[in-house]
Amino acid sequence: MSTEFHKLLFEISEALVTDELAALKFLSLDHVPRRKLEAIHEPKAFLEVLQEKDMIGAGNLFFLKELLYRIHRIDLLTAHLGSSREEMERELQVLGRAQVSAYRQLLYGIAEDLTSEDVRSVKFLLQKQLPKTKLQENASMLQVFLEMEINGIIKEDNLTMLKDILQRFRADIKKKIDAYEEKKKENYSREEVRYPVSVSVYPEEQGAEGEAAKQHGKIYKMKNNPHGYCLILNNHIFRNPRYNREGTLQDGEAVKRVFKWLQFETVEYMDLEGKKIYETIKEYSKKDHRNMDCFVCFIFSHGEKDKIKGVDDECVNIDDLVSCFTGTNCPSLAGKPKVFIIQACQGSVRHPSVAVESDCSGPLEVDASPLTSIPDKADILIGMATVEDYLSYRSRRTGSVYIQSLCEKMELLCPQREDLAAILTEVNNEVAKRELEGSKQMPKITSTLLKKLIFEVPQ
Repeated sequence: MSTEFHKLLFEISEALVTDELAALKFLSLDHVPRRKLEAIHEPKAFLEVLQEKDMIGAGNLFFLKELLYRIHRIDLLTAHLGSSREEMERELQVLGRAQVSAYRQLLYGIAEDLTSEDVRSVKFLLQKQLPKTKLQENASMLQVFLEMEINGIIKEDNLTMLKDILQRFRADIKKKIDAYEEKKKENYSREEVRYPVSVSVYPEEQGAEGEAAKQHGKIYKMKNNPHGYCLILNNHIFRNPRYNREGTLQDGEAVKRVFKWLQFETVEYMDLEGKKIYETIKEYSKKDHRNMDCFVCFIFSHGEKDKIKGVDDECVNIDDLVSCFTGTNCPSLAGKPKVFIIQACQGSVRHPSVAVESDCSGPLEVDASPLTSIPDKADILIGMATVEDYLSYRSRRTGSVYIQSLCEKMELLCPQREDLAAILTEVNNEVAKRELEGSKQMPKITSTLLKKLIFEVPQ
């Protein structure tokens, strides 16, 4: 990390006072565990935790800008971060840009609006719900809100008790909660009617395709050109020549052929070290995808269970790569599909082979299942060449069994408007049937897609 960046964080931390630190911690609760925040007692430690969580970095200061804007430290925003109130207001109007949730903004705004007498009234009315030790005179409104959350009295989709309390002496603030709830309902309604379902929109479609048109609201939209990036990270030549992956160039060519045909901006990076794999993925997560429909990433390398190896034999966790594209870390892709296809081993269980070789570089541990946190991340699909603990296979001459099968199936089934999950299931079936010199391979699909992902074929 650069000296200039550390100096910047030091100067900002020196300018923050205790109450402001408490506000920053409260506003960050959706991104940093409460237990970790409770252990922080000074601003420097808070900024260090944000770095650890990858919420801020030398080239990624938006979350810090937003936090300072929310707590009204416009002087720090202007003097140290080259921004302004007006610029932040414009930025935060962009859908999905704000990283502090509307719920947490609401609670913080209420805490700011309440007078000392109001806070005493809230504490008095909560005596039966919260322990007296949590309602002492020096407890701030933000601390009270935290205790209410811990005890299940309030949560994002249920603010009934807080409304009832405020109705008694601050009906004006209760109306703010009403407005928040109304907006939340509107957002849900807008999501439900985003895509028209009238058959008349698709007059040329009849029969089964007409029925598909009726279900259009359950299909991710694909209207832009290009539809998105297709990023290929292809490791061929390793530091140790005995691990070189012959045949992987054919995989790269097959993917480029298919995704250029499907109108994706296709980019291939060759022979990356472990650290560079992560940095490249991170770089693409920070790009502006607002005019894109989708993101696709192929990774070809050696691997261990839930890890990918760089050409320097250093590993990077698959979950760390995927996490770069959560709604929080890549807001311009929030609600859009993110696809990761990984050709690598996930363990060391070997089968005899002659004409094919494994995408694995040595004895590996087998004590953990990969991608256990993926179900918490919406709109992500991961296709793995093999289930955990096992090897995947690649022909030196024609490329990997999994990737070549996938590309063939996409060329066959995309024109028939098959969705990607169905295509990958076909690939699973085909690969599982094959005898690989006495060996078998079973690919795996992990998906939190909320709709069908159908790639549009250009006419």
